[in-house]
Amino acid sequence: MSVDTPIIDRKSALRSPLRLLGSLMSLRFLALRICTAAAAVAFGLVQTFVFARVLNAQDFSLYILVGSLGMSLWLFDLGAAKILYVRQRALYIAGDKDGNVPAQSTGVVIGYAALVALCTLICLAVMLLTPNVPLLDAVEFALFFSFAALNLVWYPLRNVSAAVDEYVPFEGLEAIRRIGHIVLMLAMLIGLPLAAFLVLANALWFALFTVAIKRLVAKRAMLLRLRGATAALKRFWHENKHALLRSGNYAAGELTVYNFPYMIVPAVFGLGAPMIILDTVFKVFRGATLIYAAGLDPVVPQQTRAFAAGDVATLKKATLTSAVLCAIPTLVLCALLLVAGDELFGLLLGKAATIPHDVTLILVVLLLANLAQNVANNVLLHLGFFHEIARVATFLVIAMAAMTGIVIAAGLEITGFIAGYAIVYIAGGVLYVSYMVRGPFRIAAQGRKQG
Repeated sequence: MSVDTPIIDRKSALRSPLRLLGSLMSLRFLALRICTAAAAVAFGLVQTFVFARVLNAQDFSLYILVGSLGMSLWLFDLGAAKILYVRQRALYIAGDKDGNVPAQSTGVVIGYAALVALCTLICLAVMLLTPNVPLLDAVEFALFFSFAALNLVWYPLRNVSAAVDEYVPFEGLEAIRRIGHIVLMLAMLIGLPLAAFLVLANALWFALFTVAIKRLVAKRAMLLRLRGATAALKRFWHENKHALLRSGNYAAGELTVYNFPYMIVPAVFGLGAPMIILDTVFKVFRGATLIYAAGLDPVVPQQTRAFAAGDVATLKKATLTSAVLCAIPTLVLCALLLVAGDELFGLLLGKAATIPHDVTLILVVLLLANLAQNVANNVLLHLGFFHEIARVATFLVIAMAAMTGIVIAAGLEITGFIAGYAIVYIAGGVLYVSYMVRGPFRIAAQGRKQG
């Protein structure tokens, strides 16, 4: 046997996984998605690191609250972005044209932008009416609200781009956004005023919106006109009202599950340290969801094509591949938290707050449950199983409310609240996996699409 054979065998062994991945997804998109997911997690941690050093604990917790309110505008999406994805994707795969869908996509984006502008003005008005809040501080809070809320406008643009296979260029814009915002945030450590950061961060948003919309117009997935936007929104509601009600139930449930703790904790446990503990834990927890997107999004085109063709083998292979891709960073992160979590949180927060060790252990369990839930949820969502995900969302809202009542009645501290949250979240993950197996997998195995 030649001495070169082992080297050749090792090269072949390395190429095999790459060939498998290449058959299921765009490797370029996978690489970009990994970078943007990592940058998304980094931004959350950088924001905590910077705000812990440039703001006092009271202002820090207030900015957390304002940012969570901005993110909560996703409640108004009602799942419209995913419905646009399903409709645009079906047309794109079939090679059909429907002028209503691009017009409706435009209407949704314009409607969301108007909503963000209105709510930003409301935030400004509320802050101006708050005692002892100067005009500059009120403007800064409003700009931070806008900075967080503009994710609502970005969301349908991402989904429409993915539906027409524009996901690689869009991910390039996402990389610019993430890196740009991180650089601006870090610049505050060397003297950039908070007001300047907020103005520049919002300006970057608008520049990226311009480029993304221009590409989608060229792809005929959107229309470059304001006239008729209201009528297009009405048609969109009329044609998709049942799906919107179901997906809206899901969207409201998801938003409640991820954001209601930001309302409960300051009311029950107070601002300051409890709010900072919750936000830090959720930044890691929700940051993991962004990491998962790097393993989930690249296989969606293959999953949708496999389901449309009734190819259950490919559908399962793509889903398993995404689960493995998500599991790798999850296990690394869990190991890091178990070995050096206390030290890392101490470095991150400084003297602002201390994360209890028990909370770190609960976070590890949450991350594992989050992995299972995101893999199953991603399949159900992109294949249009809105009825099933709405059921899980309803269960989660009711269970979270009951859990909160028990925590308050028992007089538990912030650690008990986070533990109760984890228990309910695990139950939701089990339901999502069950629906994935009984829904898309079973239907694809029968060689037909959902009716």
